[in-house]
Amino acid sequence: MQYSSELIHTMRQALETVMASVPADQSVFGLKAAVAECILKAAAHGHTSYDALVTSASDQIQSIVAMLT
Repeated sequence: MQYSSELIHTMRQALETVMASVPADQSVFGLKAAVAECILKAAAHGHTSYDALVTSASDQIQSIVAMLT
């Protein structure tokens, strides 16, 4: 799938926002990659606004952390 440079920028911003909200004790190896994957999946399903991407990834943080630990 091809994304516009604007959407890629939005996805990067969403990733950084979500990662900044993760408490240090939950920041496990592979978390950023898994969150990025979550954002990519959300975008592929048509959720392309910054808020939608942040919400989608934020909603998955706990299950991602649990999966990686």
